[in-house]
Formats: sequence, C-alpha cells, structure tokens
Amino acid sequence: MSSRREESQDRAIVRIAAHLPDLIVYGDFSPERPSVDYFDGVLMFVDISGFTAMTEKFSTAMYMDRGAEQLVEILNHYISAIVEKVLIFGGDILKFAGDALLALWKVERRQLENIITVVIKCSLEIHGLFETQEAEEGLDVRVKIGLAAGHITMLVFGDETRNYFLVIGQAVEDVRLAQNMAQMNDVILSPNCWQLCDRSMIEIERIPDQRAVKVNFLKPPSTFNFDEFFTKCMTFMNYYPSGDHKNLLRLACMLESDPELEMSLQKYVMESILKQIDDKQLRGYLSELRPVTIVFVNLVFKDQDKAEVIGSAIQDACVHISSVLRVFRGQINKVFMFDKGCSFLCVFGFPGEKAPDEVTHALESAVDIFDFCSQVHKIHTVSIGVASGIVFCGIVGHSVRHEYTVIGQKVNIAARMMMYYPGIVTCDSVTYNGSNLPAYFFKELPKKVMKGVADSGPVYQCLGLNEKVMFGMAYLICSRDEGYPLLGRDKEIKYFMCTMKEFLVSNCSRVLMYEGSTGYGKSQILMEIEYLAQGENHRTIAIALTKIGFHQNFYTIQILMANVLGLDACKHYKERQTNLQNKVKTLLDEKFYCLLNDLFHVQFPISREVSKMTTLKKQKQLETLFLKILEQTVKEERIIFIIDEGQFIDSASWAFMEKLIRTVPIFVIMSLSPFTDTPCVAARTIMKNRNATYVTLGALQPKDIRHKVCLDLNVRCIPKELDTYLVEGSCGIPFYCEELLKNLDHHRVLVFQPMESEEKTNMTWNNLFKNFSRPSEELKILTPNYEERSEEVCTLASGVRLKNLSPPASLKETSLVQLDSMSLSHQMLVRCAAVTGLTFTTELLFEVLPCWNMKMMIKALATLVDANVFDCFRNGKELRTALKHNAASCKVNHRSLSLRPGLGIARDEGEELHELESEVIECHVIRFCRPVMQKTAYELWLKAERRAMHLKCARFLEEDAHRCDHCRSGDFVPYHHFTVDIRLNTLDVDTIQKMAKSQGYKTEEEITFSKIETPKKSEIFSENLSPEEIREKILSFFDVIITKMKMPEEDIIPLESCQCEEIVEMVIMPLAHHFLALGENNKALYYFLEITSAYLILGDNYMAHLYLKEGERLLKMLKDDRSWSHTFEAAAFYSLKGQVCFNMGQMVLAKKMLRKALRLLNRVFPYNLISLFLHTHVEKNRHFYYADQQAQESSRPGKRRLAQLYRQTACFSLLWQIYSLNYFFHHKYYSHLAAMMQVNTALETQDDFQIIKAYLDYALHHQLAGYQGVWFKQELMAMEQIFNLPLKGVGIEIVSYVADTLGYTKLLMGHLDLAIDLGSRAHKMWALLRNPNRHYIVLCWLSKSLFLKSRNKQLIQVLGWLWDLSVTEEHIFSKAFFYFVCLDIMLYSGFVYKTFEECLEFIRQNEDNRILKFQSGILLGLYSSVAIWYARLQDWDSFHEFSSRAKNLVPRRTPTALYYEGISRYMEGEVLYLQKQIEGQSENAQDSGVELLKSLESLVAQNTTGPVFYPRLYHLMAYACILMGDGQNCDLFLNTALQLSETQGNVLERCWLNMSKVGAAGRDRTAASGAAGARGGPASQARRPSRPVWARRARAPPRLSLAARGASLALRGPRRVPALPPGPSLLRSPTRRPPRPTRAGCARAAGRGRRLSVGAWGPEARGPGPALTPH
Repeated sequence: MSSRREESQDRAIVRIAAHLPDLIVYGDFSPERPSVDYFDGVLMFVDISGFTAMTEKFSTAMYMDRGAEQLVEILNHYISAIVEKVLIFGGDILKFAGDALLALWKVERRQLENIITVVIKCSLEIHGLFETQEAEEGLDVRVKIGLAAGHITMLVFGDETRNYFLVIGQAVEDVRLAQNMAQMNDVILSPNCWQLCDRSMIEIERIPDQRAVKVNFLKPPSTFNFDEFFTKCMTFMNYYPSGDHKNLLRLACMLESDPELEMSLQKYVMESILKQIDDKQLRGYLSELRPVTIVFVNLVFKDQDKAEVIGSAIQDACVHISSVLRVFRGQINKVFMFDKGCSFLCVFGFPGEKAPDEVTHALESAVDIFDFCSQVHKIHTVSIGVASGIVFCGIVGHSVRHEYTVIGQKVNIAARMMMYYPGIVTCDSVTYNGSNLPAYFFKELPKKVMKGVADSGPVYQCLGLNEKVMFGMAYLICSRDEGYPLLGRDKEIKYFMCTMKEFLVSNCSRVLMYEGSTGYGKSQILMEIEYLAQGENHRTIAIALTKIGFHQNFYTIQILMANVLGLDACKHYKERQTNLQNKVKTLLDEKFYCLLNDLFHVQFPISREVSKMTTLKKQKQLETLFLKILEQTVKEERIIFIIDEGQFIDSASWAFMEKLIRTVPIFVIMSLSPFTDTPCVAARTIMKNRNATYVTLGALQPKDIRHKVCLDLNVRCIPKELDTYLVEGSCGIPFYCEELLKNLDHHRVLVFQPMESEEKTNMTWNNLFKNFSRPSEELKILTPNYEERSEEVCTLASGVRLKNLSPPASLKETSLVQLDSMSLSHQMLVRCAAVTGLTFTTELLFEVLPCWNMKMMIKALATLVDANVFDCFRNGKELRTALKHNAASCKVNHRSLSLRPGLGIARDEGEELHELESEVIECHVIRFCRPVMQKTAYELWLKAERRAMHLKCARFLEEDAHRCDHCRSGDFVPYHHFTVDIRLNTLDVDTIQKMAKSQGYKTEEEITFSKIETPKKSEIFSENLSPEEIREKILSFFDVIITKMKMPEEDIIPLESCQCEEIVEMVIMPLAHHFLALGENNKALYYFLEITSAYLILGDNYMAHLYLKEGERLLKMLKDDRSWSHTFEAAAFYSLKGQVCFNMGQMVLAKKMLRKALRLLNRVFPYNLISLFLHTHVEKNRHFYYADQQAQESSRPGKRRLAQLYRQTACFSLLWQIYSLNYFFHHKYYSHLAAMMQVNTALETQDDFQIIKAYLDYALHHQLAGYQGVWFKQELMAMEQIFNLPLKGVGIEIVSYVADTLGYTKLLMGHLDLAIDLGSRAHKMWALLRNPNRHYIVLCWLSKSLFLKSRNKQLIQVLGWLWDLSVTEEHIFSKAFFYFVCLDIMLYSGFVYKTFEECLEFIRQNEDNRILKFQSGILLGLYSSVAIWYARLQDWDSFHEFSSRAKNLVPRRTPTALYYEGISRYMEGEVLYLQKQIEGQSENAQDSGVELLKSLESLVAQNTTGPVFYPRLYHLMAYACILMGDGQNCDLFLNTALQLSETQGNVLERCWLNMSKVGAAGRDRTAASGAAGARGGPASQARRPSRPVWARRARAPPRLSLAARGASLALRGPRRVPALPPGPSLLRSPTRRPPRPTRAGCARAAGRGRRLSVGAWGPEARGPGPALTPH
C-alpha cells in the first residue's frame, strides 16, 4: 500500500494538485471567463506572526550558510503543522497569502451549526500547537484566528494561459474583520458565525462595542462523544478521506492520471512550478532569498457586493495586467480580496525570470496598469504600491498541500503603501533610487504611520513615465568632487585631451565614444571631461539621458538645442518665447515660429501654412533650422556636446547628429552601455565615421581600487585581507566596490581606529601579520590636502570571515539576471561549478556534472567564457599572473564598428565558438570572472544536494592531494597521512604501494637490491689527505655528478619542474574548504596544516599564517578530542606556528611554540641548568647508540614514529638557532643540546636527507660558536653519507642540497673562493633538476660571493640568470634580491647595472607584497641601501623616510645571512647620519655615537653573525670612532677589518679599507702638525672631537673616503656621494668619549678571522676542539 502511495504521489497530476485546493481540483466550472459559483461554508483565516521578522533576519544575514533552505525548514515546520490540523479536521486550504492562510469547510447550510463546532475545535488545537513548542532561531510564533460562516461566492477568471480564482461575499469580509479583531492566541467568531453556531457548546467572551465574540473554550455535555460527532460531520464533506483512504490527509494524493484534468489544473499554476514538477525536482528547488520587485495592485469597486458586476471588471483588469507583466517577465503570484477590494500580488524577478532594469520595468508596468484600470467600468479606485528588496520566494505548506509564495518586509511595505496612499502609484526609496529615472518623475509624499511597518523610509508617488522636456534638469547626474580624483582613467582622459586639441585646431567634427557596462564609472569620466573641457572660444553642453527618452522622438536634440538656445535658464514660457524670437528671427519666417511650440513649450500663434504641413515636413523644417542655428553658433564659438547614457539616444536624434557631424564642425563626446540590439543605421554610420573613436572601458587596476577604498573610507590604510576581498570581489568595477563596502558597513564588519606606529605595536601572534595595504605615492599627488585627511586606519571586526560573506543584494541581482538569461543546461553547469569553488579544474567540473560528456562540457564552457562568466587559463602560473593585474583599463578602436563583430560586419559565430572551444580544451584551470556570480549560484543549491556535491568534489580531489611528482608525491608535513585517518576513498594495493613509495618506503626487492649494490661506508677522507686534496675530491665529486646528470641515458633529470604551488591552490585548498562545508573538521584541519607547511616551503609566511589561523579555529572546536592523531595534529600546528614566528624574527614566541610542540611529541626540552646537564649527558649516550645502530643498518621506525621524529627534527633545527641569538652565556649550552638532539633524532629516522641536514646544521653551529674540530668531522660525515647514496631520485637532490648548503655556509664563514666553487656547482645541479625554489637561493648567495670578490663579469652573468629565473617563475623574492645586489653595485662597486630610479620604483611598487613584507631581511636591506644612497646625497628627508621603515624591521632578528646583510646596511646608514649630527653640532650626537658603537659591538659578539660580515662591521666601528675623535681605536678597528678581509679574500672591502687607511694616515699627519695650535685653541674647539679631513666641511661634497669619491665618479650620478666604510668597539658605558677597546676583544675578533681557514677544510680542522659541556 505504501509503495502504491509513493507511486501516486510522484505522478504529475498529484504534484500539481498539491498546489491547489479541493475546490479547484474537484470543481466543475464553466469554460467561460469569468465564471461564478455559489455555496455555503465556514471560513477560517489564520494569521501567523513572526515570519516576516525572521525573513528579514535571514535576508540580511552576513554569511552564505544562512540561506533560504534553513528559512524554508523553519517556515514549513510551523505552517505544515497548521495545514495538517486543518486537513485532519476536514478543511480545504484555499490560499496561502504569505504568512497567512485561508481555509474552507464547504457544506450545505443545514450542516453549518455542527461544522462550526468542528472548526472551533480545530482552531483551539492549532493554538495548542504553539503553546508547547519551543521557538526556533529566536522566533516567537503566535497565531490569530478568525472564523466566519454563510454564503460564499467563487469567481474564476483569467486568459487562455492562466486561470485564477477568488472567494468573495459577506462571509469573506467577515472572516477578515474577525481576524483583525483577534489578539495573539485568540479565536474570534464573526457575528453571522455566532448566530449560526451551537451556542450551548461554546464558552465565549463578549468584545466591547462589537457583535463578534471571542471563543474561550468548548463546553460539551458530559455525555458528548466528540469522535462520533466528528465522524458524523465528515460524512457531509465530499472529499474527506475515508474507507481504504482513511489514513490519508488528503484524497487528492491518490488522483489517477487524467490528461484533460491535468491540462485544466495546469492553468492555475505558475509556469516555473510546472517546470519544477516536470523535472521532478525537490520542492525546495525554487526556494530562495531573492531580490525582487513587488507590485501590489488594489481595485476598489463601485458596487462591491455583486459578483456578477465586479466579475467582468476583475476579468478585464486581470487580462490586461497579465499582458503587461508578460512583456517584462513579471508574474501574478496571488489574487485575493483585501480590505474592500481585489488585490493582485505581482512579482518581478522570480527564479528564472530575472531581467535587466527590473525596477524601471516594474514602475512602467505599474503606471500602465494604473492608467488602464482607472478607465475600466465599475472600478472606483486603483491603488498600486511598488517595493524592491530581498524577500523569501518559495514553496510553503505541507507535502500534500502547499503553494509558491513570497514573504518579507518588502511585501508588507508594498501592501501598506497600496492601502494608505489610495488612488495613486507609490514606491519606496529603494525602488526610487534603483529606477535610474529623473527625480522629476516622482514626488515625495508625507510619511504615514502604517500598520506592521516600523519604518518604511521615504515614500514617493510615481507621476508617470512620459518624458517631458524639463529645462535645466537634464544635466549630468553625478557631481565632481575636488578632493576626490578620477582614479585609474588617465589613458581615457589623456585621449580626450589629445582629441580636443585636434578638434580646436581643425575644421572637422570629432566623435569620442566611451563604452562600458553599468558601474564602470562612465558618468564620472564625463564629469571630469566636462570640467577639463571648459575654456575660452568654445562652449560645453552636457546632458544625461534616461531609458524613457529613447521612446520620445527627437528628444536628445530637443534637450541639446534648448541648451544651445539658452532656454534651460528661463523660468517662464514667455521668457523662453522672447529668447527664441531673438535667436531665430533672421533664420526663420515668423509664420513658422509655431513649429517650436511643442518642442520648447511656447505659444506662438499657429499659422495656416504650418497647420497644413505633414509631420515629416515639420521635422525636416526643424532640422534645417537647427543646422542653421548651429552653423551660426559655431562661427562664434566651438561647441562640445557631452551626452551621458548615449544608448538612449532616439533614432531621429541619431539621424540628425549624423547630418550635423557631416556639415558642422562639432565635438560629440558620449558614454554608452553596450547595445542590447543592433543600433539604428544612423548610429552605425556615425561609428564608422573616420573621425569617430570608440573607447571600450575596462576594469580598474588593483591599486586604483585600493586608492578608492581608502578615499571612500577616509583612512590611511586598509587590511590586506580586505584589500584582497574588494579587489577580487569588485573585479575592478567601481560600483561593485562601493556596494561591497556598503554591505560590509551594514554588517558592521569595518572597525576604525587611530593609526599606530609599528614601533609602539606590541607584537603578539594575532598582530604579528598586521598587514595593511597603503595607497601609493601617486594618490598623494592626485589628492589635494591628502596629508590633512583622517589619521585613522580601517581594521576588521574580530572573527569575520570575508570569503564566506553573502554578496550584497544589488550585486546578487545583477548575477541573477545573467544566470536567468542562460539556458537550463548552462545554469546547471554554473551552479555545479559554484560548488567546486571560485577556481577549479576542468577535470573536477567534469567529475561533478551529472550525465554530461566531455564534448558537451567543452562547448558549454566555451559559450560561458565568451559570455564573460568564466575565464580560462592553461595553468596556475598563468592564473596568478592574470590576478595581479586586471585587463587594460581601456581599448581604443578607430572607426570602431568595422572592428566590432557584434555591431556590424560580424565574423561567423560558429567559427568564433570553435576557436574558443579549442582554447578551452588547451586550458586546465577555469575561474569565475566575478566572485559574486559564484556566491550567488552557490546559494541556489539545496542543503542536501550541496552536501552531496561537496562530497563528490572531495572524493575526486583527495587522490591528488599530495606533493607533485617532481617532489615524489609525499606529504608537505612528512608522513602526515599515516598519522590521521582522512581518506574518503577505499585504497587498493596499487595505491598503497604508490603512496608508500612516495614516502620513501621500498619493496622487499628494492631493499635487497639496495643492500647488494650500496657499498659499506668507508673512510673516504683518510688522515693523510691535505686540505687541498680534500677540497679537490669534494669538488670533483660534484663535477662527476653534474656530468652524469647531463647524460640522457642516466634518466636523472625530471621531465617537468615543481608543481607544488599549483597543487596547493587547485587541489588542497579547495579540498580543505569542501571538508569544512561537509562538517568534517578533523579532515579540514589536516589539509590546513598541509597548506601551511606548503607555503612555508614556498617562502610565503603570510599565507602560512593565514591558514594556521584557520587551523587554530578548528583545533579549538576539536579540543575535546584526546586521540593520538589529534595530539599529533596539535603538535604539527605548534611546530608550524613556531616556524612562522621564527621566520618573522619573533624568537620568544617561536621558542614557546616549539617547546609546546616537543612536549606534545613526547620530547621534553630542559628549562633549567640541572635538567640541561642531565639531558646533555643522555643525548651523548644516545648519539653513540644511534651511530652504532646506523652502522648495523637496523630496521627503520614505524610510519607514525617517523612522523613524530620528522616534526621533532624540525623543532630542534629551529631551537638551536634561536638559542644562538641570545647573549646569556648558558644559552650556548641550550643551543648545543638542541643541535645534538637534532642529530640524534635524525639518526633515529635512518633517513639520509634528515641525517645529512642534521650533520650540516651541527657543523654550522660549531663554526659559528667558534669550536674547531667538531664541525669538520660533521661535514665529512655528511659528505661520506652522500658518497654512498644511489644517484637517482632523492639521492641526486640530496647531493644538490649538500653543495647548496655548504656553499652558503662557506659564504657565511667568509671563505669566498670555496663558496663560489660550491655555489656554481649547486647552481648547475638545481638548474638541471628544474627546481626554481632552490635554484634562486643558490644564485642569490653566489652573486653575493662574486660581489665581495669583485668578480664583476661573472657577477653580471649570475645576475642575468637570477633575473631570467625571477621573470620566468614570477618569483618576487629573487627579483627583490636582484635589485638588492644592483643597489650594492651602485653603492660599492662604482658602476650601474640597473639605475637607482628603477630599483626605487621596484621597492615602491612591491613593498606591500606579502612575501617581501613578511620575509625577514630583504626589505630591511633594500630600505637601508636606499637610505644610504640618500644620505650620500645629503637628502636627509628621503633618508629618514627609508631609514625609519628599515628601523621598524630591525627587531625581526633571525639568524640568517639575509638579516645580517640588511642590518649591516642599516648600521651604515646610522653611521652616516651620525656624521650629519656631528657636523650639525647636535646636542645628542655623542650619546648617539656611543649607542651606535654598542649596537655594532653586539652584532659582532653574536654567535649567529657570520664572519663574512665582520670586515664591514669593524670598518663601520672605525668610522664611528673617528667621527667621535677616537683616532687610536679607529686604527685598531681598521687594522682588524683589513686582516679579516685579507683572510677571507674579500677584495671589495679590502679596497675600501686601504683607501680609508690612506685617509687615516693623512689625518694623523695633519693632527701632529697642528697639535700645538690645537692646544692653544678656544675651549669650544677642545671639546669638539677631532675628525678626519673627509668628515669635515659639510657644504663640500662629503669626503668620507677615496673609495666613495671613486664610486661617485663611476656612478656618473649626483656629485655629492658620501663614503661608507666602518665597524664596532667594545664599549662599557655611554660616556662622552668612547672607551678604548681591550686588546683581548680585538684579539678575539682576529681569532674569529683566523677561524675562516678552518671553514676552508684546512689543517686546524683536525684539532679535537674543546668539549662543549655546561659548567
């Protein structure tokens, strides 16, 4: 039985009947329209409160996860309960009217008494439903019920396509009045109902001054059996289920197929509902929160009571209303009797019916309906209310009885305006503003208090849409703001200026057309042009058109000529008439003056000649007159016509303008939207004119959008996240940007606060990446009084997720218009694509599309790409390039029509589509052109369907969610997937083997082969080898490897470069968001950690931080999970967080995070010295144990254990570097312990790469700490390890890594020759391996080595490679390093490779780049180098600008060569500023010098400062000393620096030092010869420290050293180029005169210099070195 019932409910006729009452389903009506039927019955009107407020709450919700479906569930939860009660008690639901319903019990009159009792019982039980139910979503649902009984009339009317029905009569009026009297939870009986009921059964309460009564409860006799009574009553109900169907709620559920009946019933149902039924879609498919325009029409009749009389009037009105709505894709949703009239609820913008200019069409329809119905016989008053906004459109009710309806505040407002402002057409402010019609079409009305509407806002009367010449009101709509520049349109304005210049000197016309879609800022451009066009000897006339003017013949010329003739300033027709007479008296016979009457609203006497003229002749006569007037005017002054919205020019005006351009030299500038239809012949002719230019406007560039936002918000900067959101969301369209900002402001997302300097900001994890986007210098130049603007910054409210924000209603409406204009198949594709994300691959889309083949998909994609719904890209790199810059802001076409296929000579459309299909086939990546389309389409999905789609996407994507094949397909967090169960798909044996191989696991056969083929470790570097032999052996080994890599038969070189970045963006990011949508938080957390790790590998700290925040949010949600896998995820999170903090130079926070991660990984790091001593002892023993275990080749740890060990190794690697930065003596022991624990943990993994990396880190630690012997042993162990590696796959990459790392280490330790040898080999290997992420690092440090060696020819070659790599890979960091070296070359090497201006331009354009901004060191170096340049030029304002920026970056201390390179440049700038202070006799110059020397000394004292920086630092100290008059220390530091330079082979620094020595010697001789005079000099001179000759004479070009003067000449730049030498001094106290450095300190410095020979694998390396144990 149940299966039969399910089959019947799936029949089309049953699904149609669910939308209709039994009165219609089982009715037998006359085919005539209108037709009338009479019967008796009981009516129940149920009004449900609370739904409108809830609809508003949902419609204004911030996030996309608060959509229509949740609203449907809540609405139907309550309404279906009421419907069920009504059906159980035998009622028939006649209509759903929003959040109210009307039910009928149709019976014979003699049964009314008993049926009223049944209905009262039903009403009381309905109230009982809501007394016990808990409110959902904060909704307080209450009902009011009115009952009436008596005679009822039904009217059926309509046309050949649609039928409607009404119930009318006194009973209908009574039930409405009864419901109006009811308070919450009341049941009110109308007077007639009270008369007809069984009064003995009902306890009532009288209502004062009313005949209606309130029901308290039923009071049946004790012997009364309601069940028997009810059963008896239901026998009189014709269609109440009984017998075999007694368990049914409604008999119509079992209707058998009947084509004739089905055809009849279809006429009562909307077409969109019929489509949904035909497609067998779920009821919720059409349920949306949707922007629509409501038109409520109310007709009040002269004789309300007679159905026969009003029936014909309703029929006539209905037919006309339907015909008008059909033109503009509007629909009648409901017709019902309402407050003494018949009301039509009309809606524009239902799903699938959205059209452009919807609001204008609604107003146009409203005026048309008003005009027609006002003339219909028997209609007394017509009232229309129009309101626009978001309402709920959807199916409400029960599964067996429901209707498509609209609910929302805008529906209520339209209804109330209709009733409170009778006899006119009214609209709300949203409709008024959205109509884009002139203000003179409307009149603001006095506000009235309207029932149920808290604040409707201004109400306007629509006066009519017949365009009239409103003189003085047709000017450009927007106004120009002096303080708000026109942004991003420089090319367009420049083109206008050139064209105007040509026009003013020539004798021919010019036409300049700016085409752009709505929102591109065409009106703003014309406003700027009008301002710029002002001048002597020419006159500018600017007008704006509207759509209504398009239908008015000659309207555009009418307005233009009124301005030419000066009629726009006239206040009265007589004044206009006088002006006209004066203008035309010499051009036109007086008898023809009357031709001007209609055009200019004047009253010249009509002559007999004119009265006999045809319309065409009159038109020609006027055109001749206007041409004469313009010819005469042009002789006196040139005319420039500016026309906004030129697409609305009428055909007659186009024709006149075409003649005018040919005969009179005028300049016509117009803006226009793309033509929807082919323009008229005259318009096409103008566009083909050789003097016409068509400029197609494009999107604004991201920087212009950023500038606009800062100006609109009146702030100095905005968060990077907001910048990205607005740039992506607006797509460069100014209007979109404004709407997004309004939406954010509406939801209180934007927070404004005073600007705070970076120095005062307390660094925490949350503000560590306080990334603000600032306007460029260009905006400051363009904006008057920019510096006087607000000092506030904009931030985001806490917890806001911009990506999930629902789009503004206005933008959603635009997207819906485009979506509804597509075919159903294209709509389905767009909706499926929306679930996959903003960016997706064609493979993923094909996977989720239901029942599509590839050919269908490609063809549909090509069409949608052509329609600008999608963009397609060959790969992720191409996409990233496109996202950095929008398309060109404008495109200029001369004689544009011939170049525009859509307007004239078109190419074959099939050929174009075929080309697009070919392009789409080649493309792999697809992206929505506009994010708002993706969000809008996404919100159309039902919850269950959306979830299924997300699951489908996740299943497909997880197969590729790993590193690329080039990187051997592992996890970004090593062995990550072995620790967490995140797989959706079942694994087969092949997949498991593939994944095992990707993690480095081998099969049994491979292990056996490895054991046989791999030789045992031997003593490769015997004791009798000399340092030169060791060096040659290592270098020759790398040479052999390079030779092997180049041999094609070796099959070592990968086929493609690393694709990890694309995998992260196209696979793992979407996958994480799919799991979030599915509620799988543990899986989403897994992938967020993978993304974070990937971005750290790619060097993008900001993105790593961003996704760590997502992970942090999920960790908090999963805090109750105590499983091992969750503990590992937490440990991975904290270790990655520590790494981000480390990269940002926040060492305290990094140390805290890393310690926490180690604790979760069951590896505690000591907190005190006792524990430190014990751990050191334990780790030494472990080291011997693991070394022995490695020799025996024991089995590897399990997969989970390996994951733990890898995380531990990463933590220890960072910890030893962090402790090395600290000055406290015991921290070196912590550092040593961490380095040792890294080695032991790596040995436990038995992974070659981890072991080699740990050995090299351990060696570097010992070298920086100054311990001989141990580091050499560790480096040799690393080399022995790679000598035994199989040279395939991972092995070859490890060899490349070793060469790379050793080259960097040798540079850091100052052995430049060896660094160059190793670096050049590493460069070759990484180039062959196609690994750009490692390759650029090698080139960066190789260029530094060559720079210090002054090998300029090789340096230029390496820089060329670095530039090519940065351009090819679009790698910003390598490009920044390139410019850093270029600045160094200018500052120190004496020649120019890239000009200073180019370097500065790069810095200004990219200083907000997230990779550079959060990469410790590179911006510090760039800013400092620029500051040095300006200091040499003595441009101290510019110096302070860049020095202060550098100063903000100084606290980000990281133990990297890049940071120390940057800090040494910064200190040099400070030394030069110290010279300026001393020359200016600044009061605090001496104190500044002391502090500066302290800072320089601390840099030298740090273990992490590489010796390669010592010569420069000591040189700076020497210079600081001489500036402060300490010549003895100066000599000491110069000698130390020179000794270090010679040891290192630092040719560049040695050259500078020798020049400084010469200068110092000259100073000493001068000082000796003038000693006696100095002793006798004035006291002021005695107090002033003596300075070298090159530090004196502030007005002369600074003579800081001979090297500086040489550099100045070589640069051919400005003549004032100060010097730079110098380095530190051991200072004890900030005295007025710096104390002398101790000999021990300088000896220690010299000792560090001697250690450099150790770094070159020299004999000292053999020494055992002191044991490093805590004391």
